[in-house]
Amino acid sequence: MHRILPTTAAILCLAAPLLAGGKHASGMSDAITSEAKPGGNAAFDILAAHAHRNGRHVTFHMTTAGMAGADHPEPTGQLGGAQVLSYVWPTTLDPSAVGFEGGTGILALAATSHPDFDDTPLYDENRDGDPGNDGDDWHSHWVVLTPTPACGTGALGVRDIPEGETPKLPVTWPGLPLFLDSPGFSPLFDGAEITVTVALTDAQAEIGYDGVTAALRVNANIHAPLLCVTDVFDIASGDLSLPGRVQ
Repeated sequence: MHRILPTTAAILCLAAPLLAGGKHASGMSDAITSEAKPGGNAAFDILAAHAHRNGRHVTFHMTTAGMAGADHPEPTGQLGGAQVLSYVWPTTLDPSAVGFEGGTGILALAATSHPDFDDTPLYDENRDGDPGNDGDDWHSHWVVLTPTPACGTGALGVRDIPEGETPKLPVTWPGLPLFLDSPGFSPLFDGAEITVTVALTDAQAEIGYDGVTAALRVNANIHAPLLCVTDVFDIASGDLSLPGRVQ
């Protein structure tokens, strides 16, 4: 069961100018497109995924069949077993492009909501003066995904950091034992559209990408694997082949 919250008028107003040419991903000629899937959750049914650059800024956006960002996980009241809902853009970027140890997995940009914990200690998304209580508000992460058999056959998980290991991590790493960064890039919503614009330290010659909507879950015992992908709602390409190209 997911909760549905209204998208605020303020967010809609902020989102509009940031969409390329005022267009949704579905209006881009080079977008990855996907047919609507009747009977599913429209908020996570991908119609198109797209990314484009302006210098070192890259805008990732996704058009859904419903109201993007309207659904939030039901709170469980504890970290163990907590659910995460997400809009994800897996990329061909090496994890070192955003500060992680290089060659460690698939670097993905994710917009997530999870009411049972907060993993953006530097940011106060709901502006109530407490940066530690707003995990339910949609926010962004860079994550490194790896095949994780302990999450299930063929499943992916966010790469764990084993005790005693000290891999290279971004300066905005929130302190969790995961290859997960909290860079503070705000997801913006415009009806069916979600948009996240990121800044990269170095201009990349070409970036491959895809679009995914998924649910993740924190391990009930709060140990590795800590955060597993448990349900994939939709994949823009259909096969996670990352066919999109940011030139």
